[in-house]
Amino acid sequence: MTDPLSAAAEPNRRRILQLLASQPRTVSEVAAEFTVTRSAISQHLLVLADAGLVEAEKVGRQRIYRVLPSGLHRLQAEINRFWTDELDSLVADAHAQHTHTTRRRS
Repeated sequence: MTDPLSAAAEPNRRRILQLLASQPRTVSEVAAEFTVTRSAISQHLLVLADAGLVEAEKVGRQRIYRVLPSGLHRLQAEINRFWTDELDSLVADAHAQHTHTTRRRS
């Protein structure tokens, strides 16, 4: 399974998620919004599906893709965890740098 954060990091995939968040769409409808090929969009959709961010429903000969709310919640949790951890590290580094600078001046 693809990591949701990695899958959503690619700009075209983020745009696809935005489009699908407004309404379910076929591959052709999604592809019409991009300058890349339909095949490239299909590959992006497969990555998003593998990451659990979208699902496809086969209707006749078409697949209709929609966003999975549970996948977006997992993605949001991953982003929150990343930022919390990174910000904690930045604060600790800034504090250590400040302490080091203050001791050198004394």
